[in-house]
Amino acid sequence: MVDTLDRLDQLVDKSLRREAPTREEALALLRPDDFDVFDVVAAAFRVRRHFFGRRVKLNTLINLKSGLCPEDCSYCSQRLGSGSDILKYSWISPAEAAATAGQAVRAGAKRVCLVASGRGPGERDIRRVGETIGAIKGEHPEVEVCVCLGLLTEGQAERLREAGAHAYNHNLNTSAERYADICSTHTFADRVDTVRRAAAGGLSPCSGAIVGMGESDDDIVDMAFALRELDPDSVPVNFLIPMEGTPLAGTWELTPERCLRVLALFRFCFPDVEVRLSGGREIHLRSLQPLALHLANSVFLGDYLTSEGQPGADDRQMIADAGFTVEGAAERTLPQARHDLVAVRRRGAGTELPPNT
Repeated sequence: MVDTLDRLDQLVDKSLRREAPTREEALALLRPDDFDVFDVVAAAFRVRRHFFGRRVKLNTLINLKSGLCPEDCSYCSQRLGSGSDILKYSWISPAEAAATAGQAVRAGAKRVCLVASGRGPGERDIRRVGETIGAIKGEHPEVEVCVCLGLLTEGQAERLREAGAHAYNHNLNTSAERYADICSTHTFADRVDTVRRAAAGGLSPCSGAIVGMGESDDDIVDMAFALRELDPDSVPVNFLIPMEGTPLAGTWELTPERCLRVLALFRFCFPDVEVRLSGGREIHLRSLQPLALHLANSVFLGDYLTSEGQPGADDRQMIADAGFTVEGAAERTLPQARHDLVAVRRRGAGTELPPNT
């Protein structure tokens, strides 16, 4: 009978070949009776180290427009009908966004994520965001700009790319099976469609998860596998921040061990992809945050959309103390080999060869 460490060795070997775990392997990572959590972390770190070394990429969020969203996502303090005592304001100016971005860049951030609440951007919003990207890039041309504006319609991804955006974030958040339990104003399919539109429009797709909302192990695995089908370049993993005034206030299901197991699952599912340690890490991982760096190769620096994060100086000290280094602006995040996976179509329509369907 194959022992525990042999099973993990086999899983590591598969990941180094960029092969996905089976469903049973993925579920086993989440179950304490199958694997000890420290064995799981050690195994997943071998994958992380192979593709990303000991580098940690720093990212920062800028909330361009806070609150008053028409969507009813139950985890969000900006939702329709929210009773959360959060900051509420309309669009900040491009100059203010650029100044905030500049502080983060000087602190080591390689990516600035521009976020605005709402169902999706209108034409005026696209122009505003374009001006903001221009203001940021004018001062920091090397910084990556990721945009998160909700559901995209035809042509909007292309316009954002032309304005200088590098990536577009739109998380799947949970499994298709239970998506209606957390939101009624749009669907799981709507979210998948937006991620695909972003990629088709030339933006680097960024899509991830929120855990701690009452999901089962099967839900987490379903979500991870659905994300893998979208082939994102970056996968943020959020841990529910149960804000007062939302339907999920008081939902405290996560333990540090559970968070580590979830991160390990995502590392095995996305061996050569940027896995980002995101919202809620401080309150759920607590003293085990340094261990999470053995799994994720990217982290948000500073505050989140409506809640405060750990001070940036503490994050940088934590990274150094754990034996990692902040990734420099000139360093490549994704491994070069990942770009070799793109194959130009030479069969099917327009050729004499049959399609591969």
